[in-house]
Amino acid sequence: MTFGALLGADVVRVATSIAFTVMALAAALTLWRLVRGPTVPDRVAALDLLTIFVVGAMVTSAIHYESPVLLQPAVALALLGFLGTVAFAKYVLRRFFSS
Repeated sequence: MTFGALLGADVVRVATSIAFTVMALAAALTLWRLVRGPTVPDRVAALDLLTIFVVGAMVTSAIHYESPVLLQPAVALALLGFLGTVAFAKYVLRRFFSS
């Protein structure tokens, strides 16, 4: 049974459309932080947040189109984003606390 059959196709379409709109607005604000961010950690946090928005958009698309094709790449991208953030945190700790 699909999401559309459980809740009604119109409710799911409206909910995913609202989710896309909210994520697009949040991604635009995050892009502003990425460009404007005064420090490198601000920019890295913004890039990590953009990765999360892309994963969210992929999952929302999978729900909207009732197709699980994008779910596995979304999980892989989320893992890569997490590993990138951990690698940057390790770099910052090593750089600032080694002296």
